[in-house]
Amino acid sequence: MARPVTLFTGQWADLPLETLAKKAAGWGYDGLELACWGDHFEVDKALADDGYCKAKRAMLKKHGLEVYAISTHLTGQCVCDNIDERHKSIVPPSVWGDGEPEGVKKRAAQSVIDAAKAAKKLGIKVVNGFTGSSIWHLLYSFPPASPAMIQAGYDDFAKRFMPILDAFKAEGIKFGLEVHPTEIAFDIASAQRAIDAVKGHECFGFNYDPSHFGYQGVDYVKFIRTFSDRIFHAHMKDVWWGHGDGTVGVFGGHTDFADPRRYWDFRSIGHGDINFEEIIVALNDIGYQGPLSIEWEDSRMDREHGAEEACAAVKKFDFKPSAIAFDAQFDR
Repeated sequence: MARPVTLFTGQWADLPLETLAKKAAGWGYDGLELACWGDHFEVDKALADDGYCKAKRAMLKKHGLEVYAISTHLTGQCVCDNIDERHKSIVPPSVWGDGEPEGVKKRAAQSVIDAAKAAKKLGIKVVNGFTGSSIWHLLYSFPPASPAMIQAGYDDFAKRFMPILDAFKAEGIKFGLEVHPTEIAFDIASAQRAIDAVKGHECFGFNYDPSHFGYQGVDYVKFIRTFSDRIFHAHMKDVWWGHGDGTVGVFGGHTDFADPRRYWDFRSIGHGDINFEEIIVALNDIGYQGPLSIEWEDSRMDREHGAEEACAAVKKFDFKPSAIAFDAQFDR
């Protein structure tokens, strides 16, 4: 095995962390990527109680598990988004407050900064998350969105995230954006523009997840090679596309996941169209040695069956790069 295989706990927040840890250990996982919701990793408690992080690590160690990253997707989404009633359901009352949009954004930004401080106390180097986007609604550009309107969105992102990234730098922590529709970066071009917007800040990089690229038609292997020095963490998640009945296109048709009419859907590892061998080769080529974190989101499959099967699949297809040149032995 070349890299540790972890389970992202975000889709399991209905379970107490210790319950999930026991299950994950039994399924063969090496560690957990802790979501900052449920009781899995509570940032406020980590900052207030010096024993909190030690207790989390001790509990995980009891089950033979490590932690390499925490994730603050939900509050991160609110930093740059156009805030509405949807956001109330994904953030704690301390972030939502009275719901006034600018206040929500500022409190969300502080929550992300606090996650970096908590990560340092936990002894890890990466916080994954979202950014949200003030211009996602302009994606299709009709009525036409001017270049200045799009640029204003990246300027807003820079204004809000540069202080966050500077705070991350002060703590020695990296921020890994999961490039994803509804974020300031959702493909290779927009990811590069996001990097440029924050002037190539050393703490801004990516939580690589191929499932958000394939159905868009984005080259998910090219992404790794394009941003080789900014892949801070990697999610393993499968997706299929081109499997619907022609009723629903790539934009989803306002249908729910697992609707058989959908053009694309997230799948458990090995049940979709992502070529994971090409991903492993590319990760080896860039020298990525971080965890392979399974984010399990298959609405068609029992999640415990899927989590166990996915762990075994990732451990099977991961491999170390060669330490020798195969043709160096020909003159022996």
